[in-house]
Amino acid sequence: MIRNNIRAIAICVFRKDDSILVAEGFDKVKQDYFYRPIGGGIEFGEKSTEALEREVFEEIGESITNLIHLGTIENIFTYNGVPRHEIVFIYDGEFADQSIYQKSSFQGLEDNGESFTLMWKPISDFQDNGFRLVPEELLSLIQ
Repeated sequence: MIRNNIRAIAICVFRKDDSILVAEGFDKVKQDYFYRPIGGGIEFGEKSTEALEREVFEEIGESITNLIHLGTIENIFTYNGVPRHEIVFIYDGEFADQSIYQKSSFQGLEDNGESFTLMWKPISDFQDNGFRLVPEELLSLIQ
C-alpha cells in the first residue's frame, strides 16, 4: 500500500448459524491478533461486487452469490506501524459451493503468495470474549 493513499476494499460477511467466516491477522508492532472477513482491494474501473467476487476466487478458489450491501465504513488505523486509510464496502453473501460451510477452517492464499487461515468464529467471541473484529465498526453493523 502506498502511504497517504486511501484504499477502497470490499469484504464479505459469510454466515453459518451464529458464526462468521474470518481470517486471523497479527500486527507485529502491537503484538495483537485480529480477525477480518475475506475480501480485498478494488481495482480501477471495477465495481465493489466485482472486486469481491474476484478476490474471493483468487484467494480461496470459490464462487459467491447473493451479495447484499450492508454498509460502508471509513477505516483509519495503523497496521505494523504504518498508518492506513480504507473505504470498506461490506457485503453479506453466500458460497455457491455449500460444502464450504461444513469445513471448520481452511487455507487461503494472498496475492503475494502468503497463506492465511480462514475459520468460522461465533459472533459472541467478538462481543464477549475479547477477540477483535476489524474494521472496528463492523461488529455493530452485522449484529
